[in-house]
Amino acid sequence: MSYSFDIIGIAPVLQFFQHQQRVETTRKRSQAFLGSYCCTLDAFIEATEAVHRKPDWDWDAIVGTIVAFWLSQDTDIRHWKQQLAIAQGDQNLIVARVVNYDSLRHEFETLFDD
Repeated sequence: MSYSFDIIGIAPVLQFFQHQQRVETTRKRSQAFLGSYCCTLDAFIEATEAVHRKPDWDWDAIVGTIVAFWLSQDTDIRHWKQQLAIAQGDQNLIVARVVNYDSLRHEFETLFDD
């Protein structure tokens, strides 16, 4: 399985958790969202433990993907740290998305099945 990790934005805590309850109701999905109060590698690795209805994925490989992102995307990380600092005090989280490409491919293929 191959995975992707991207930081996608800043969201209010309540909105993030409502999204988690609404969208992440099944283990059979192609993506999971991670939320953290700080933009650090350790915080996102810890956030993998809090994924609601954790899919049956290779979470060690996902942690490797997060580390690889952190080592190669310094400019993006600095940008999101600044954005989170600007939004601080508003009870916001920085949100990232983990994508399982095999599951995503399967979801796209089932769109065309009739």
